[in-house]
Amino acid sequence: MKSGNIYVPDGIDIQDAFTRTTHLAIGAHPDDLEVMAYHGIAQCHRSEPNWFGGLVVCDGAGSPQDGKVEGVDMIAARKEEQQHAAKLGEYSFALQMAMPSSSVKGGWNSALVVRLAEILDSTHPQTLYLHSPFDRHATHLAVFAHAIRALKTLPEEARPERILGCEVWRDLDWLDDEDKVRLDVSGHPALARKILDVFGSQIQGGKNYTEAALGRRRAHATFSDSHAVDQVSSLSYAVDLRPLVNGMTVAEFVEEKAGRFKKAASEAVSVWK
Repeated sequence: MKSGNIYVPDGIDIQDAFTRTTHLAIGAHPDDLEVMAYHGIAQCHRSEPNWFGGLVVCDGAGSPQDGKVEGVDMIAARKEEQQHAAKLGEYSFALQMAMPSSSVKGGWNSALVVRLAEILDSTHPQTLYLHSPFDRHATHLAVFAHAIRALKTLPEEARPERILGCEVWRDLDWLDDEDKVRLDVSGHPALARKILDVFGSQIQGGKNYTEAALGRRRAHATFSDSHAVDQVSSLSYAVDLRPLVNGMTVAEFVEEKAGRFKKAASEAVSVWK
């Protein structure tokens, strides 16, 4: 397994960059961090002592290549784009492990679990952003599962206070209200657009993630409550993943949340039978 490339925008020692990190995101591909963990990026942007660190596990080689990006070296392009986003967002660090997706989603990769545990132990973030177990992208789910397994190897006191599963390839607005973690992502709106726009290999390749991500956040802000005016201009949903490091299996977790939704939806229409 590749150890990865670490980019520190302000050039400080790598270990210091790890130590100062308060918010950490572990994503599958370049640009996933900017979609799923913008809450952490905005919370930390020019807000010392808060610092956002990002870890990208896979190289992104399998992304769509259409139009202007046909024939482009996608691994190199996406690596450069991720570093550009880290610079714009003033991240503490961006670590790209550059692993092929096949080495992650084909089954347990013990070396990846060990490496993730080492990084978590080195950074000790207060908040950790992961993919959601409800995501429908197989590589996202694999990275999520490896991160959860890595967390379980750490002692309780070394685990983050907040562990959040975030939206990318499936929204979380369907969750029961008591299961939703509402994340205000209204801060630094210009930055929110800029750090998504740098991923030109995706946008020009036929996937306009900038408008999709920003539109989803705006929609959540409006549709979050039918009986109140909008409280924020941009909103993301997450789910609390701490039960998964405290003994609950992923299957039990998914069944509980989905079961609660099913029960609530059934009860809401039962009067019209």
